[in-house]
Amino acid sequence: MEAFYTLQGEGFHAGRAAYFIRLGGCDVGCVWCDVKESWDASIHPQLTIKQIVKEASQHKGRLAVITGGEPLMYNLDELTFALKEAGFQTNIETSAAHPMSGHWDWVCFSPKKFKEAHPSIFDIANELKVIIYNKSDFKFAEKYVKLVNKNCQLLLQPEWSKKDTMQPLIVEYIKENPDWRISLQTHKYLEIP
Repeated sequence: MEAFYTLQGEGFHAGRAAYFIRLGGCDVGCVWCDVKESWDASIHPQLTIKQIVKEASQHKGRLAVITGGEPLMYNLDELTFALKEAGFQTNIETSAAHPMSGHWDWVCFSPKKFKEAHPSIFDIANELKVIIYNKSDFKFAEKYVKLVNKNCQLLLQPEWSKKDTMQPLIVEYIKENPDWRISLQTHKYLEIP
């Protein structure tokens, strides 16, 4: 769908320079998705892996973040191999609605209620980032704590349109459940694209 050089705005790597590669196509369909224009892959240009890596390499940062849509709709082995060959750290942000593929330095698993996660992510997730849209999402988040590996970072992130309501609830939840941390969409607060 698009690619751009910016700062990672959320999650464990927030604040780092990153080249984002947003793949078109999503079959999850979150009602609060902030990139619904990514859902239909057919309306976005197709690029070769060589073109993608060439564009990414024009920037100083060497963190490549593959996101979507839902990036695991595609086999990402060749793309991630080429990025790593070019000296990039490869990170993925995924709901894991499809089996894992690719060669990753960091896996951000952000499960969604709308489509069950594929179990191939549980052992390799570095970060469990659950979007909190309503109070029932806390229980949903705890379901995945039991499934991911013990070294996985646990992050709760308020859904942007409900941040004023959900952020105070997240703060109180974390105070009672200190294994969790809060993730904020700093790029939106700072108005960084």
